[in-house]
Amino acid sequence: MGQPLSVTWDMARYVVRQKLRGVKRFPLVLMLEPTELCNLHCTGCGKIRQDEYILRHPRLTPEECFQAVDECGAPAVSIAGGEPLVHPQIDEIVNGILARRKLTLLCTNGILLKRVLPKLRPDPRFSFVFHLDGPREHHDRMVERRGVFDIVMEGIREAKRLGFRVATNTTLYKGADPEATGRLLRELTEMGVDSCIVAPAFTYEEVDASKSDIFLRRKEATELFERLVQAAGPKVRFYNTPMYIDFLRGKRQYRCTPWGNPTRDPVGWKGPCYLLTDAHYATFQELMEKTNWEEFGYGENPRCASCMVHSGYEASTVAHMTPWDAWRMVRWIFAA
Repeated sequence: MGQPLSVTWDMARYVVRQKLRGVKRFPLVLMLEPTELCNLHCTGCGKIRQDEYILRHPRLTPEECFQAVDECGAPAVSIAGGEPLVHPQIDEIVNGILARRKLTLLCTNGILLKRVLPKLRPDPRFSFVFHLDGPREHHDRMVERRGVFDIVMEGIREAKRLGFRVATNTTLYKGADPEATGRLLRELTEMGVDSCIVAPAFTYEEVDASKSDIFLRRKEATELFERLVQAAGPKVRFYNTPMYIDFLRGKRQYRCTPWGNPTRDPVGWKGPCYLLTDAHYATFQELMEKTNWEEFGYGENPRCASCMVHSGYEASTVAHMTPWDAWRMVRWIFAA
């Protein structure tokens, strides 16, 4: 389980209300990118390699962030980027979203954590999500800077010492050692990390062709993840739902739900999804109405062929939940 029971209950009520109203497509998590600027140049990241037009828009104001949260209406907000802590008003943005009683996840590479820690207070609806792709050598190689792994681990310990909820986000690339990564997840759990997010990397077209062999194909991803789960053992607390874990292990099949995690960045509402940038729209409603959702997903679009990322598939597990899945979710929540 990734958050307190009360927060999970609020999200469940939101989903039930949408279904009772007959809403076919509704958001679960707003992917809010207050800035696309970043202080790292990670090997597999397409965000920092976007069109110069996008990168020329340095940041959203807090007011624009709050407008996006209200306009979208999703019960959860993942503050991503870029590196959100680069934004000089990130504490104001976080506190404003929490004031709206949203589950709030602040994603970070950890380098600028000391800048924001004194300005935030622990809250059951708030979590730091630290980017951590694997053990020291692997992580530092993927972020292309030595010493970042140690900065992240220090940041996790300090955030936990101060009483914050903490999650980690591990992106899997070709060449990752599943046994070593599983041991790291166990270590993080023993350190008090509340939950671990794991997903295969998206095959960004923007990444230089000379480095494109780092991305996993679907069969490679499921084989790697199966070994990782076995190595991690039963005590690791995954943020991902049990159904999504089954999907990563190749035991379930879902169609992508790109509207489940709509993205607002400094240019506008990004379509069709968090990972693909084909257009920007002025409003959330325009994004929903003008995007031809049937054109995207595995088997429909070649750019989606290897995608198994949670931003597209966690919402699918909710949309296609069976009674047995609901029972598994209850057990998962109370086991945390």
